[in-house]
Amino acid sequence: MIRSAVPASASFGLDPSAWQGLDLMASMVWVAQLDGQILFANTAVQELLGLPRHLFVGQSLRDWLEQPADLDHALQGARQGDFAALRCDTLLKVGQDSLLVHMVLAPIEGCDQVLVEMLPIEQQTRQQREGRLMEQASANKELIRNLAHEIKNPLGGIRGAAQLLQMEVDSRDLIEYTQVIIREADRLQTLVDRLLEPHRKPHVVGNVNIHEVCERVRSLILAEFPRGLQVVRDYDTSLPEFRGDLEQLIQTVLNIAHNAAQALNSRMESGDARITLRTRVARQVTLGKQRYKLALELHVIDNGPGIPSALKDRLFLPLVSGREGGSGLGLHLAQTFVQQHHGLIEFESEPGRTDFKIFIPLP
Repeated sequence: MIRSAVPASASFGLDPSAWQGLDLMASMVWVAQLDGQILFANTAVQELLGLPRHLFVGQSLRDWLEQPADLDHALQGARQGDFAALRCDTLLKVGQDSLLVHMVLAPIEGCDQVLVEMLPIEQQTRQQREGRLMEQASANKELIRNLAHEIKNPLGGIRGAAQLLQMEVDSRDLIEYTQVIIREADRLQTLVDRLLEPHRKPHVVGNVNIHEVCERVRSLILAEFPRGLQVVRDYDTSLPEFRGDLEQLIQTVLNIAHNAAQALNSRMESGDARITLRTRVARQVTLGKQRYKLALELHVIDNGPGIPSALKDRLFLPLVSGREGGSGLGLHLAQTFVQQHHGLIEFESEPGRTDFKIFIPLP
């Protein structure tokens, strides 16, 4: 057995057929002898370096590193049995460039071989961020359910008492006060219902064409903002249909695009506001710690002022809004709907360009 956190659930030994399971991993994984000679490279290695597997076999792993001394040190420790797993950051050669990777090397018990996993630092950071988003969403879901339960019962009592009081008083001024209570109780009830909406409504699954979703959203946005805004189509028409909830996905993209349009008010006045809806196929994507060969990558890009730095870490939390009068529910609902499709929403933002990216696995 492998004595490491590098996928330690399988026994590899000297049987090369067992290595095929490493193709399911999103990170780059190599099997090498203790002198560094490569015996196997998984699919992720081939895709990143753009070479077929057989060209790696027999080569030295040292030749693929800018700083082979890191590998030499690790292999020496493996030969001497100094560790169960050694971790370090190193540079992998990718064509004429170098890629900073986090390398984990673990001896394979029972044979003179090592398992070497390489994870691009950027990808590792992304996976950690994704994990935090998943944990955050789960905690939010539980918090919202508990909070809604605590609010709804007394809220109904307050509204009912205000209605009874209104029937008993004759003063116009007092009736106005009771009406304020009733209106505010109704407003809070609506807010609670919106918070609970994604957890109440059934997930209605059917065949979804993502470009139908984009066209619906485009029409709605242009109807609400008819002047000074351009909504650009940039579609990959080869994208296949997938199983999903059409209405949830329309609401998701609409929430993001509507936020973008509202952020573009000043640019609409000058006539150069722009939102781009871009669809692409993403390959070998890891979502929720599961690897998918294909995924939808939908971008909603605007040329607005960008998202304030103080909001970036809290943007998907419920009731967090960067706009005066905003409910702070649009992005929270969008993330919830996408996670119900086993996907994820990410964003990058700077002044002049904000890019929300929706990833959903494809069949």
